[in-house]
Amino acid sequence: MKILFKLFLGLHVWIYRLTNGSFGGRMGGFKVLILTTKGRKSGKTVRAPLGYFERDGGYYIVASNAGSDKNPAWYYNIKANPGDVSIQVNDRKMKVMPEIILGGPRRTLYDWIASIAPNYAEYEKVTKREIPLVFLKD
Repeated sequence: MKILFKLFLGLHVWIYRLTNGSFGGRMGGFKVLILTTKGRKSGKTVRAPLGYFERDGGYYIVASNAGSDKNPAWYYNIKANPGDVSIQVNDRKMKVMPEIILGGPRRTLYDWIASIAPNYAEYEKVTKREIPLVFLKD
């Protein structure tokens, strides 16, 4: 099943990039961007399609990993290599500086996101960790 999921994500990224988000720019009602990071272990370029929330002149992404007790791999890549992060939002490609948001400042933003996408409130209930937010701005 994990292989099928990886294949689906790879296909999603390929189609998104080929069509500048005309296909794959929305998934499950969410706007999608392509996050590009440098793998913390492999050093290779890694791309992931992620839902995002636009606010404050940038893009918020949520390291929910569907409520898993572990953060997603892309989050660790960002922490290890913050200078090697870029995004594609439809036809706009940009290098960004990620800001990881935890603690007090996170609460208001997370509540705002959960009001738009209630699944994030559910993820928070089933995990033991604080789900990080990442703000991306060029």
